[in-house]
Amino acid sequence: MMRRTWRAEDFDLLSPSVAKRWSPFLEEEGDRRWFPNLLGIHVEELRRDYARLRMPWREDLNQASGMMHGGAIATLIDTTVVPAIGTAYQDDRPFSTIEISVRYIQPVRQEDLVAEGWVTRRGKRVVFCEVEVRTASGVTVATGDLIYLVGSAPVAED
Repeated sequence: MMRRTWRAEDFDLLSPSVAKRWSPFLEEEGDRRWFPNLLGIHVEELRRDYARLRMPWREDLNQASGMMHGGAIATLIDTTVVPAIGTAYQDDRPFSTIEISVRYIQPVRQEDLVAEGWVTRRGKRVVFCEVEVRTASGVTVATGDLIYLVGSAPVAED
């Protein structure tokens, strides 16, 4: 059986309004930088309940042994599910990680990483996700399971 390359085709395209709201995700605005920006993480594709992000390799992401630091990989995993979760809502909602489990499978040396994340189950307030991280050449290097807590929609002010 041939393994497929990406899961994106399993997920619906975004509505124009949701695509517009999420298109600036991880883009820096003026002096505002978030932690994933420091690692160079950027979006490749977004769909409802799905995201694919890339983290370019740089030497300063390595640990002393010359392999990419596990913390950088864990950050990529955690960041990837943010738009996968958020693109299902028509409004902005607060949400945060309540559990993350990372399995490191192969070391990474001098190669970009691509992470695919998707929602596996969505409750009223709790969302379950999975992530697979591969090198740009297609070698699976890590997987992750995450649980997020989603807050209520903002109350409209009069």
